[in-house]
Amino acid sequence: MAEDFTAKKAEAAAWFRSLRDQIVASFEGLEDRFGQGTPGRFEVTPTVRADGGGGLMSVMRGGRVFEKVGVNVSEVHGTLGERAQKAMAARGVPGMDSDPRFWASGISLVAHMVNPHCPAVHMNTRMFWTPHAWWFGGGADLNPCIEYPEDTAHFHAQMQAACDAHAADYYGKFKAWADEYFFIPHRGRARGVGGIFYDDLNTGNWDKDFAFTQDVGRAFLPAFVPVTERRVNTPWSDADRDAQLVHRGLYAEYNLVYDRGTKFGLETGHDANAVLMSLPPLAKWI
Repeated sequence: MAEDFTAKKAEAAAWFRSLRDQIVASFEGLEDRFGQGTPGRFEVTPTVRADGGGGLMSVMRGGRVFEKVGVNVSEVHGTLGERAQKAMAARGVPGMDSDPRFWASGISLVAHMVNPHCPAVHMNTRMFWTPHAWWFGGGADLNPCIEYPEDTAHFHAQMQAACDAHAADYYGKFKAWADEYFFIPHRGRARGVGGIFYDDLNTGNWDKDFAFTQDVGRAFLPAFVPVTERRVNTPWSDADRDAQLVHRGLYAEYNLVYDRGTKFGLETGHDANAVLMSLPPLAKWI
């Protein structure tokens, strides 16, 4: 079994890296096709987790389309600390106190756009393994400060198609999970217009669950790029920019207070700059 999962872990990590490469190329292509001035390019920095593993942090700042976008991949391993062990036990993972080893790999993306009419977006997919359990998680959600219903509908349709190809109940279940997960209790509102979110996905069939996770990743560019192309040349005002900055403050609050990935990354000692890549370049509070 251990040998089997060695191969499966390598396969999953390679897929997340290949998806990263596709997205980076697509986003740099958008920079080449739209806007004025010099197209933005990603700066790629290796990241290291002191206790084992690392990844690549790819960040573009000050582009023509993207004010800031990060596309990170990681593959980390080691031993979970006591707090993380308790968190795993609370999620129903047995035996963490006797063998707290873990391995995790995934891709995480957050884009903050230049034009306030272009929505911010988040996507991640990941695999987590311990000697006692494994699962997949992830999803994608759209975060406009100026909502266009047709953009929301398009994004959700792409996520639904990815879900429907695997199970009739996935979209309804994972959409509802996203609506709950991306809600900000202290503001009494959602972070954006939702998408899908799933975690702890283990049907007992690794190949099936991995195939679904791949399809969620594949759905991202068809879901997001057409929306960006539709809005990127829309004229915008100072009031639009102000609304964008206030909405970014909302996004920052959520990621710092509630986001599981942020908490897990910081608690397990991953590169703080990579973990906090999701924060916007500028934000405003009123």
